[in-house]
Amino acid sequence: MFKKFSSEDVSSQNQVKASVQRKIRQSIAEEYPGLEPVLDDLLPKKAPLIVAKCQNHLNLVLVNSVPLFFNIRDGPYMPTLRLLHQYPNIMKKLQVDRGAIRFVLAGANIMCPGLTSPGGALDDEVDAETPVAIMAEGKQHALAIGFTKMSAKDIRAINKGIGVDNMHYLNDGLWKVFILNYVVFGNGAARMSIFWEQLLCQL
Repeated sequence: MFKKFSSEDVSSQNQVKASVQRKIRQSIAEEYPGLEPVLDDLLPKKAPLIVAKCQNHLNLVLVNSVPLFFNIRDGPYMPTLRLLHQYPNIMKKLQVDRGAIRFVLAGANIMCPGLTSPGGALDDEVDAETPVAIMAEGKQHALAIGFTKMSAKDIRAINKGIGVDNMHYLNDGLWKVFILNYVVFGNGAARMSIFWEQLLCQL
């Protein structure tokens, strides 16, 4: 999804109304109750909340120019990997074996055998269509964020095909974007500036 993500993929940015901001906060609080103690710091009520609309019905949630969450259409919000690394226990986790790591980091979806092999790990409480952190055998931090195509139990039972869609992974376009600058005009609309600040790849 974010393999070649760049500024050209952003069609517009807007500062959302207070009512929309409350709805986004509520959705995120419900999806990630582990963030409740820090939610006011992450999404300050008085700070402008910007939603950047991108190609393929993708939305980015920005606070102080920093991408924190994304979703597709009206789907569930998912944290960026940088945010997940700060709060590693907010998502349910699935683990791939060592052999799958290079494929995941190239943007490939996660195949069932990579999760059911001796180096993989499944959480049977994970349902289909659930955002998950993708861990890797022998690694401390998540290497991707995925969206399950089937439940963990079905992944184990079927053991073939794609088990999890790879939504966002280390060193993809979104990972490299640390700050997305925008300009707020008098009418409250926030629009794209042409400058992006990027961090070097950190693996």
